[in-house]
Amino acid sequence: MQKWKKWLALAATMLVALALSGCGQNAASRDALAHAKQTDTLVWGVKADTRLFGLMNIKTGKIEGFDIDMAKALTKQVLGKKGKAQLVQVTSDTRVPMLKGGNVDAVIATMTITPEREKVLDFTDSYFNAGQSLLVAKGSKIKSVKDLTADTKVIGVQGSNSVDNIKKAAPQTTVLQLSDYAQAFTALKSHQGDALTTDNGILYGMSQQDSNYVVVGGTFTKEPYGIALNKGQTALQQALNKALKTLRANGTYEKLVNKWFGDIPGFDIKEVE
Repeated sequence: MQKWKKWLALAATMLVALALSGCGQNAASRDALAHAKQTDTLVWGVKADTRLFGLMNIKTGKIEGFDIDMAKALTKQVLGKKGKAQLVQVTSDTRVPMLKGGNVDAVIATMTITPEREKVLDFTDSYFNAGQSLLVAKGSKIKSVKDLTADTKVIGVQGSNSVDNIKKAAPQTTVLQLSDYAQAFTALKSHQGDALTTDNGILYGMSQQDSNYVVVGGTFTKEPYGIALNKGQTALQQALNKALKTLRANGTYEKLVNKWFGDIPGFDIKEVE
């Protein structure tokens, strides 16, 4: 009798797993734009650990940043005044699985458009042009990527192409990968590495948080950010590209760039457009 109960429990568990898997597949393959219009809601994957782009405000409990404001503005353009942007937290490591699993309709999370990613995802036109750089403590001997040697250690984030880029730019240096930017910055401040590398916009946010750390050496890559979508979501891709053009034309895009990046010393706003 006990064996039968165990088999029944196992069978029930497998049925639930299959049902959930089916739901995820259906959500990933359905027409995201049509569903968004039915519900007046676009579900966005956003970061909550990246100052200036998407960071959780502990006081308000809300995620704030340039990507967040862009998601909300784009939602209104695509769905109208009643349109709502539902925000789901992702990290560099989880944003692709969350999108492929149908948990979100689109990802706007400092995601560079790369040939490798375009094999499995579709992207909108670029909405922000970044470039990879280095963050170091004030007074550091590291002034650029050329100063990274076999005796240095660089901190990066899992799931970001910045790790691959730094390995190519400075193959002799050691790379420490952590799960998110909060952990990475904490590791830098606790001297677990000599520099932290990712896109300059993200690094400027960290420098703004703690002025004892500075961005050095300019950029050594080009990182055009795009909104990521599942393959086949052509209608949503076209709608978002149209919305991006409208936001640029009506001044909303420039207003948001200035809101988040206008007061940062050394950051050239014209380069991101």
